[in-house]
Amino acid sequence: MMTACQKLITAILIIRATMMVASAQAPSAPKPRRPVHTFSIVARDPATGEMGVAVQSHWFAVGPIVPWAEAGVGAVATQSLVDVSYGPLGLDLMRAGRCAPEALKALLAADEARDVRQVAMIDAQGRVAAHTGAKSIQAAGHIVGKDYSVQANLMLNGEVWPAMSRAFESAHGDLAERMLAALDAAQSVGGDIRGKQSAALIVVRAKSTGRPWADRVFDLRVDDNPDPLRELRRLVTLQRAYHHMNAGDVAMEKKDNDAALREYGAAAQLAPDNVEMVFWHAVALVNIGRVEDSLPLFRRVFVADPNWATLTPRLVHSGLLVDDPKVIERILSAGRTH
Repeated sequence: MMTACQKLITAILIIRATMMVASAQAPSAPKPRRPVHTFSIVARDPATGEMGVAVQSHWFAVGPIVPWAEAGVGAVATQSLVDVSYGPLGLDLMRAGRCAPEALKALLAADEARDVRQVAMIDAQGRVAAHTGAKSIQAAGHIVGKDYSVQANLMLNGEVWPAMSRAFESAHGDLAERMLAALDAAQSVGGDIRGKQSAALIVVRAKSTGRPWADRVFDLRVDDNPDPLRELRRLVTLQRAYHHMNAGDVAMEKKDNDAALREYGAAAQLAPDNVEMVFWHAVALVNIGRVEDSLPLFRRVFVADPNWATLTPRLVHSGLLVDDPKVIERILSAGRTH
């Protein structure tokens, strides 16, 4: 007697096998093979339970293709002559209760082109599996460690994935920082033999809230850039700043003014040139009665772009700024007296 979980898994595999047969029988519509030769890491932070994927490739817009992750379920990297369906189907199987090694084994068994695939999976319990097809373009290989797997193909040399492994294991910081360290290490020893073009990083929470948009700590892509890892790191830093801004907004809603100002200050340190962060920090100061402290911040913003001065009085109608004409005039005068 099959359980509900077994029935779901069987159904998924039947659908996949049917699609493969149909593709093989339709020469006018051959199964696409996207040559996403790349290096990547799937990993889990045992302290927080967060899971993620980070990747760089000499291929346009690697972000929608290689990395897949879902809070409370797992993470997948699918690459080489890539079959993108390993991502969603791998997550389907893990969500249905299969561990990462079982999910990967099942999908490989149904794939006649498994020899040109490179795939890694990790589940919410930290169980990991990886596959490097026998016909992957060299240099190619992977290393499975505790709570992670690093994998690469079409590399300049065979040092890439060992360097990634060492870097991840020795790095400090949160999961995003450690995965970035692994990517940097790969590039430092040669990386993709063709060069570099795009990168991506996803980190999801340990448990699902039922709101996918709230479960992604990072979801960042660099689609086309001469130095994608540098740009990806810049975006990670900027996302951290916005995390602080969001936390500041929540603190303001709770009337915890001190916590809000700490969060806004932390955001400003991470993104000192972001005038919008400065603007909303200034607005928050006004709303807690610290108008004098807000004026230098408003002045800086208005000098950078006068449109912010035009916007400021409009906030009163929306309830986002105190309804006091004298205060509004003081704020606007700050820009005029520069």
